[in-house]
Amino acid sequence: MNTKTKVFGMLCIGISMFAFAQQETDSLTVEQLEEVVVTDSKFKLKREHSGKVITKITQNELKNLQGKSVVEIINATAGIEINGSRSQAGQNLNYFIRGGRNRQVLVLIDGIAVTDASQIANDYDLRLLHADQIESIEILKGASSTLYGTGAATAVISITLKKESKDAIAFNLRSTIGTNQSQNDKDYAIENFVNSVSVNGTLDKFSYLANFGHQFTDGLSAIAVGDESDAFNTHNGYLKLGYAFSDTFKLNTYGSFDKFKTEFDDGFGFADADNLSTTKQYRIGISPEMTYNNGSITLNAAYNNTEREIESSFPTRFMARSFIGDLFNRYNFNDKFYTVLGVNAQDNEIETYSIPFGDTNFVQDINSQDGTFTIIDPYVNAVYISDFGLNINAGLRLNNHSEYGSHVVYSLNPSFKKELNFGYIKGLASYSTAYITPSLYQLFEPSFGNAELQPEENRTIEVGAEIQIKDKATLSVIYFNRFEEQFVDFVDQGNFVFQYANVEDDFTASGIELVADVSISKGLKLRANGTYTNVDEDLNLRIPEIKVNATLSYQCSSNTFMSLSYQFNDDREDAFFNNTTFENEVVNLKSFSLLDFYVSHKVANNRLTLFANINNIFNEDYQELFGYSTKGRNVNLGFSLNL
Repeated sequence: MNTKTKVFGMLCIGISMFAFAQQETDSLTVEQLEEVVVTDSKFKLKREHSGKVITKITQNELKNLQGKSVVEIINATAGIEINGSRSQAGQNLNYFIRGGRNRQVLVLIDGIAVTDASQIANDYDLRLLHADQIESIEILKGASSTLYGTGAATAVISITLKKESKDAIAFNLRSTIGTNQSQNDKDYAIENFVNSVSVNGTLDKFSYLANFGHQFTDGLSAIAVGDESDAFNTHNGYLKLGYAFSDTFKLNTYGSFDKFKTEFDDGFGFADADNLSTTKQYRIGISPEMTYNNGSITLNAAYNNTEREIESSFPTRFMARSFIGDLFNRYNFNDKFYTVLGVNAQDNEIETYSIPFGDTNFVQDINSQDGTFTIIDPYVNAVYISDFGLNINAGLRLNNHSEYGSHVVYSLNPSFKKELNFGYIKGLASYSTAYITPSLYQLFEPSFGNAELQPEENRTIEVGAEIQIKDKATLSVIYFNRFEEQFVDFVDQGNFVFQYANVEDDFTASGIELVADVSISKGLKLRANGTYTNVDEDLNLRIPEIKVNATLSYQCSSNTFMSLSYQFNDDREDAFFNNTTFENEVVNLKSFSLLDFYVSHKVANNRLTLFANINNIFNEDYQELFGYSTKGRNVNLGFSLNL
């Protein structure tokens, strides 16, 4: 019996068990709060009124994922594959969502986009973010450029940072130690250290939160054949201050710094090397909000400065600065009609430096006067919630870009919910367009850039259904079809000359996402999702055709929790440069399955939580990226103290 047959057999057994569980619904009594989602409308609306299937990871769920990184947490979501999350801690991350790439995924932190103008793909590096800083995560898949602008083509990952305590002062400390070894290592040396501390509170109208985090990880080589380990070291700091001037006007300000250093090897020759990558990020922001009868006006504005330096055989330096402001007005017409009217503005610039072959000094490749663009986007979005079950979410945005002019995107997302004795059933559909702005590097790099680039365009169709059985289960199925044109690629122009260009070929990615959230009995829950993705051959590198995630969790008592998590990744294709033939070669990476265990226990009147996890219990030997290391069986132990 092959692996795929085994997986589908397990799914069939799971479905059968679920069917049996539903026959016994009278015996299942588990409290379930009504879930509220924000990302698809910028309003706090009940999930049942949303025409999207949104994954929400709450603070309670994050507490049961202690010891995992941000990318490991998100990587268990339906339709998402974050390549690099199972490798050496400093490995570059590739976000593969619905057949897309990094530049088609937008990350929001507290409602504001955090794109990185120093990156070739203009994407945000989730290695910079500490998991202990996060309050909740919402993941909205599909084209969402009407609300969020460039890059929101396959998904929006909306991260909300932790809130301050209502007490005058609160103290939180979390510490984790563990191993970091490959499948071939058996010594279980302590090589992973993760710590965070937070002080926060509220004094009358004033609120504050200060958080510091640190991680040091060693013991694992970046390349599979490496003899020397490559260390990863990161520091994070975050300070937020708020003041409520009145019941109708509040102001939050914040500042943060994030820094990581990671050692890496020669990925062309697959050999040990003393290479080092350093990234520093500094952010300051302001978020005033004024409420009035039935509405509010909000400004989210932030300035971001990023510095990256690569110390290797090809030394480079990147410096990028960006300002992003999003001013919008929300208005609620008698809880049936909600509107958002706003304008989003961005100003981005980049400087790059490199050392030419045979020289010893850095020279500037892109200067900030040339390497810059601005974006000004007015947008409107409206949500209608009827009394008879029909819900409509629609939007329109006019993108105005200093380099290529204007571009219109729009979305229409109707859904219909039918109340039933056992809960509800909801059908949904959407048609949405999106755009991806070429990065500053792609536009202005002197050797490879192309100032004539046009934005990539995406069209996504979604059709699906969701069933909720009160206090028992939520099931959903979504079919998606994404059409992509004006794809920006690194094109061979002949005579060994390469340049970024819009290719003439169109691409299509389609698939099905299944999600089940089932309360089997009091305290016992099953969460599972499966994704089938069909991508055109030119875009399918490292994307599994089938991916399955499942977590069985049990609240043993009010103080003790445990879970068992399973992940299956199908065969994938990867490519590498052959130094002998001087050509790229395509290789097949075999499928793999991973099993993790987690347990936590609260003591000292619930102020102290002790936790442990074991990842890759069976020490499966597999490849995530061709030629690079992957993690074997590893153990983490830690505690969380709240005072």
